[in-house]
Amino acid sequence: METIQARDISLYELEEKFGLQHSTETDCFTEWTNNLPPLTETEKQSLKRVQSNYFNLNRRRVISEEAVKMVVLSPLLDLADFYQSPFEIETETSVEILAEEEGVKLKGNIDVLVVQKNFWILVIESKSTKFDVMIALPQALAYMLNSPNREKPTFGLLVNGREFVFVKLVQEDKIKYARSYALSIEKDDEFEQVLKILKLFGELVINL
Repeated sequence: METIQARDISLYELEEKFGLQHSTETDCFTEWTNNLPPLTETEKQSLKRVQSNYFNLNRRRVISEEAVKMVVLSPLLDLADFYQSPFEIETETSVEILAEEEGVKLKGNIDVLVVQKNFWILVIESKSTKFDVMIALPQALAYMLNSPNREKPTFGLLVNGREFVFVKLVQEDKIKYARSYALSIEKDDEFEQVLKILKLFGELVINL
């Protein structure tokens, strides 16, 4: 049996080898837009603080993976209660990514966090340039395909510090995925939506 490393997989290979399909139907992934929980004023102020920290660091230098996790992702996971029982976060092996820019190879990493095996977070690092958040999508789907609960949906989050993309994978009659558009930390309403989605995912993951 052929083994393909997650770091080497492409969307085309996932489609060819696993029959993965991209669904653009609006009813396939309603969790990122419908029935989102409201935020308290305290939560909104906490998000303002995260934004302020991000803007302050970003105007000085390109934000590294560790800074993304510390300044942006960690506060979001805390506000969504993912550090509390019954959740448990695991850290997987980082995946290396390469990009060519003006004849120079740039290296980055995709750091993988797992919440309860049904929610995968991929954090993109780039020390020299910002990688597009979507570069992590094939790797995220490869990990999500290995979910132990294939009869239930699996969720993912791609984040590069500035943008957030949510992903849903279902493996019932057909293997298909859908994704949100990129939500930006630089837009108040979109950044608030990110936390609302995380809070809803928390409820969903508990009940899966």
